[in-house]
Amino acid sequence: MLFHGRGIAIALVTSVALPVLPHTAAALPSTEKGRISVDQVMEMIAKADTSTVARQVLVAYVAGVGETAGAVVDTMGGKGPVSCARPFSLDAVSLRAILKSGAPRQDSWSQTPATPIIVADMIKRAGCRIGN
Repeated sequence: MLFHGRGIAIALVTSVALPVLPHTAAALPSTEKGRISVDQVMEMIAKADTSTVARQVLVAYVAGVGETAGAVVDTMGGKGPVSCARPFSLDAVSLRAILKSGAPRQDSWSQTPATPIIVADMIKRAGCRIGN
């Protein structure tokens, strides 16, 4: 799969995110720099099965992470064509594993930004590289 400019296709979420109440994602504090923490994402994952609002927040967050991964790959393309062996993908099971692997010390989760860990993993698992 070859990505050029704005033609990046990301198939991350098959459902549509409904409007979400902004205060829901703030149940746990974000990092000191205001980034979404691993703690916050883990809480959304834990509550997604029983809370419609938590599920909606998680879907919206995952969609945003997909957009971020696409933007990163798009930016990489400025240095040459970017090819990815597989499409980006993400689900709750892999999301939990990615975060546990990327931030193994649970006592640091409240200050560890989740998005950079997830984006880096998505790009790696998709096998993206610059050039032929």
